[in-house]
Amino acid sequence: MRKVIFLLISTGAAELVLFTLALMTGLPLPLLAVQLLWLNLVTNGIQDVALAFEPGEGDELHHPPRSPKESIFNRLMIERVISSALVIGIVAFFLFKTLLEWGYTIDEARNGTLLLMVLFENVHVFNCRSETLSIFRHDPMRNRILLFGTSAAQLIHIGAMYTPWFSDVLGIQPVSLQHWFSLLGLALSVVVIMELQKLWWRRSGKANNKFSGST
Repeated sequence: MRKVIFLLISTGAAELVLFTLALMTGLPLPLLAVQLLWLNLVTNGIQDVALAFEPGEGDELHHPPRSPKESIFNRLMIERVISSALVIGIVAFFLFKTLLEWGYTIDEARNGTLLLMVLFENVHVFNCRSETLSIFRHDPMRNRILLFGTSAAQLIHIGAMYTPWFSDVLGIQPVSLQHWFSLLGLALSVVVIMELQKLWWRRSGKANNKFSGST
């Protein structure tokens, strides 16, 4: 359950960072209400359910049991939420700001920002599989439901971009494959930051003081 809670809170906080930065700098809203609703529906609506099927990490006996008095929002959880939310929110904000500065229309800037946020959340769910173990130490096939759910979320969004009526309602449009890969590259930044944070926790010995078996 901790993993699902972390996913929901960190992505929600990232959206808050994005909107707060836009308001502070006098920019238009980076996403419309319908786009924000769609973002949460197409990503967390699918991925949080899939993440709940994540099996144990296999090292539960190497960690002491979590104290029943310990809050879910311990230091590790708080640090992970802050770092991931800041990365996602700040990168998405600067994309939105840069697109406007480069002469893209507000609709085009929102289209790119929404796609980036979907990609961010597609990628970030894999960070949530473990609090301290590297994403590269997890076999993606151990949770095929998550792999399928994440792929489905991205394909549904791409499908919406190509569906005339749906794209009109959401205010989105197709992007080139080159632009898609560029946005994917930006989305991977959250993996880099979270991997560095996990490495620091492991090397500092703090990873041995937590119980990692719950989902």
